[in-house]
Amino acid sequence: MMSAKTFHDIPLSILDLAPVVEDGTPSDSLKNSVSLAQHTEKLGFNRYWLAEHHNMPGIASSATSVLIGHIAGSTSQMRVGSGGIMLPNHAPLVIAEQFGTLETLYPGRIDLGLGRAPGTDQVTAYALRRTLNSSPEAFPAMVEELEAYFSGTARVHSVPGEGLEIPIWLLGSSGFSAQLSAQKGLPFSFASHFAPDNTIAALNLYRDHFKPSDVLAEPYAMVGVNVIAADTEEQAKYIATSQQQQFLSIQRGQPTKLQPPIDDIDAVWTPSEKAAVQQSLDSRSTIVGDKETVKRGLEVFLEETQANEMIINSQIYHHEDRLRSYEIVAELME
Repeated sequence: MMSAKTFHDIPLSILDLAPVVEDGTPSDSLKNSVSLAQHTEKLGFNRYWLAEHHNMPGIASSATSVLIGHIAGSTSQMRVGSGGIMLPNHAPLVIAEQFGTLETLYPGRIDLGLGRAPGTDQVTAYALRRTLNSSPEAFPAMVEELEAYFSGTARVHSVPGEGLEIPIWLLGSSGFSAQLSAQKGLPFSFASHFAPDNTIAALNLYRDHFKPSDVLAEPYAMVGVNVIAADTEEQAKYIATSQQQQFLSIQRGQPTKLQPPIDDIDAVWTPSEKAAVQQSLDSRSTIVGDKETVKRGLEVFLEETQANEMIINSQIYHHEDRLRSYEIVAELME
């Protein structure tokens, strides 16, 4: 029986999808990412992760390892990493060299989170020049190959990379990576911020099958949570319509830049579209409100998941509102 936790007992981290807003550019987005990283480092957040997506007009973190280096160079203490690198898009040697270089430049601060999806549509996946051997089904073998470059047991040497201890996390939105993480004794991060229905089953699978390793003696699970915090409930719900519109555009197969908030979200979606978006943005792992609402939501979600860490995504249109949202969460950590 696991002892009860409060979110004061666990680290809180940042997931930055580097949003490109409707009246902005990728340049603006990346400047905002630096600003957010510096801001949240001062607020005491644990790590800052960026995610690999492609062909998404509203996400500017496609060259994830490049951006990780930029963020690490703009901060001084917090861990910086990938949430995640979509390994089937890449030769494992290239990732070993890239993250070996990052760890060499910023020792003790780099995380390597790995996913097995392409992070895009099938046409773009083809444009990424993936081979038949780099399909999601080949993911476990690719992870083994990557580990071999770091351990120095591969026939090819990763320089930099070989001999470095770079934490590898497996990411997932289903049970596959949960089970693989457990078998390998690696930390596991679950994408509950967009796959809430699968969260508990995946965490149970991870914990029930976990095998201790040289990396971990016991399971370590991080969960994703969307938080949109503001000084009033009304303001938070208004700000949250940007994220709702983003999920709606993805639901329609027409992803867009992050749209400004609107007064009446019900005017732009059908009842079936609303239900689909709400299923992804479930209130358990999408918390919208003032400080007290966010506090209660985080407490309930932590009680349900018994996570070791939470990583917070905040898709907010105006940068100043995004900074304020993380300030409110930080006030709860005190």
